[in-house]
Amino acid sequence: MEEFGVFGVFGINGPPQKLLSADGSCRASVAIPASVHQVVLFSSGPWGERICVNAELNDADRFPITIGKLTPYNKCLSWEQWEEETWTNGVTLTITLEGGDLSKAEPERILAVKEYTPKDIAAPLAPRELNKRKRERTSEDADGDSKVAKTGEEEEENTCPNGAGEKTTPVGKVKGQGKSSKRLFGGRPGASNVNGADNGADEAGGAVGRTPPQGTARTKSRQAKTPTQTALLISPSARWGQTLCPIDAQTAILIGGQGARMQFCKDPMWKLCTEDMSWMAAETLAEGPTPETRIGHTATFDPDSKRIFVFGGSKNRKWFNDVHILDTQTWRWSMVEAQGKVPPLAYHSCSMFRGELFVLGGVFPRPNPEPDGCSDSLYIFDPQLSIWYQPIVTGDKPSPRSGHSACVIQQRYIYVFGGWDTPVCYNDMYMLDLGLMEFSAVKTTGKAPSPRSWHGSAVLSDTKFLIHGGYNGNNALGDAFIFDIETNSWTEAALPQLSVPRAGHSIIAMETGSLHGFQEEGKSCRKTLLVFGGGDNEGNFYSDLTTVAIQELLDAL
Repeated sequence: MEEFGVFGVFGINGPPQKLLSADGSCRASVAIPASVHQVVLFSSGPWGERICVNAELNDADRFPITIGKLTPYNKCLSWEQWEEETWTNGVTLTITLEGGDLSKAEPERILAVKEYTPKDIAAPLAPRELNKRKRERTSEDADGDSKVAKTGEEEEENTCPNGAGEKTTPVGKVKGQGKSSKRLFGGRPGASNVNGADNGADEAGGAVGRTPPQGTARTKSRQAKTPTQTALLISPSARWGQTLCPIDAQTAILIGGQGARMQFCKDPMWKLCTEDMSWMAAETLAEGPTPETRIGHTATFDPDSKRIFVFGGSKNRKWFNDVHILDTQTWRWSMVEAQGKVPPLAYHSCSMFRGELFVLGGVFPRPNPEPDGCSDSLYIFDPQLSIWYQPIVTGDKPSPRSGHSACVIQQRYIYVFGGWDTPVCYNDMYMLDLGLMEFSAVKTTGKAPSPRSWHGSAVLSDTKFLIHGGYNGNNALGDAFIFDIETNSWTEAALPQLSVPRAGHSIIAMETGSLHGFQEEGKSCRKTLLVFGGGDNEGNFYSDLTTVAIQELLDAL
């Protein structure tokens, strides 16, 4: 039987090179020559008790440029220099084996890339011959200009909703606004792209990690060049478009996201413990086929089955309609081969009701050159039968939109707020009666939030929910509003902890021991609002974790 081994291929023409073997070292480092622009890492043979192989591509200062993981379900990784802006000279690949019998493992192997010499190397052209060929090619190009047209497109890092060729999230406009708008999260010359984490608790502000700057000068930093320092960070890198999903009174799971320079996060999964507000990198904790890193997806927890359902999202030009399930009791991923039809969707809403997923709206791709479209459809996924279906819904349903919010209240109603469908942002409200399967427009009173999308929302009680931040087509927003379903009224909530403009962030409500999660003996838990990440439309992305006692929020009304 073939023995287990890990191999690397360096460069297009490089031969496979054995880096780790079944009875050898559990760690190896390879210095990659400047002439190599592609790296492929793969395993061969039975894995046995081995869990994973962690891989890091480090620069000359030992900062991780990118990371990856081989598992029994994901046996190949590849990197190309053009995908990583910080990949320059002096790159080193470090791989570490986890699991299996490591008691007899040898010391770390320090390897060099084997030189590859083609059998047939053409002699270099003499200067006279080279000039002759250049003149001939110039003449041919002049004659054939009208015969060839460039039709290909470069692959974009990510095309956000309704992008139609934009490399950043496209800009919509609020009704009545002028045509001039800013790109969502477009970088600004001289602005720092990442707000790094201090990994400590800010007692005054109720924040873990660095609080986003408010009017302060932004400077370039080392971390701005290396946003994926997973090996060095003890908290998630800065990002937007992620999900934060509570699974019990003390734990929430962070999945996905995108950070500076439109790079997808290389540390896509974290576990938050609210007892001490600490983070733990969780990608290697779970077995099975891990979902590909993405943004604009949803992660929804079913308290009965103790499972997280990840659906949809996008990455580069790839759109997803897959369903991945994380069993939080066995910590194992599985991918569902579902029946029925559901389009690839991103920036949709997903609500759990009686064990089924209710997916509403979102962006779906259209063939070029048409712009991406927004959906107004409701799809339901039944995990028991692994099937998608569309229910019969009556009433006045919301118009097509994406980036909206949906809150389940009293396990009977879903309240849908805001969103956009280029070029219009919305601040209207709709309610779906889950007993009658009937939509109705909600007529509200009080000062309503301005039109917005990519805002955060959280249920505060049986009769109230929160809307915070978002993007209005020009700027990120930093205001907060509470809606009361008994009076159908809006009330603005002014708290300094929620005043930082941000969009694409995550907001959840959890039971914690105190404002910062520390349980005092003899005192009952209190419900706390947790706000993580997002961006400010100025090229800055956040990794801070802000906490607000919900009672304090309600008392401020």
